[in-house]
Amino acid sequence: MRLRATERFVSDYRALPADIRERTDRKLRYLAADLRHPSVRVKRVRSRQGVYEGSINMDYRFLFSVEGDAISLLRIGRHDIIDKR
Repeated sequence: MRLRATERFVSDYRALPADIRERTDRKLRYLAADLRHPSVRVKRVRSRQGVYEGSINMDYRFLFSVEGDAISLLRIGRHDIIDKR
C-alpha cells in the first residue's frame, strides 16, 4: 500500500527525537507491506470513525486511516495523541 502523510503528520514527525523517527520509518515500512504486521500492533480507535492507531514503542503511537489502496498518516506522538484532534 502507498503511504500519504498529512501536513500535520509531517510536522509531528519532524518534532520527534531522532531515534523515534528511525523506529517510525521501520514501522511504516512494515505497515505498508502488511496492515496486520504484528510489530505495528494496529488497533481501531473507538472514539474516531475509520481511524486506526499503530505502535512505535510503548510511549509513541501514530494515527492513520485507510482509503482505497493508500494509508493516510494523520498524527504521530506520545500515547495521548489519540485524545488530541
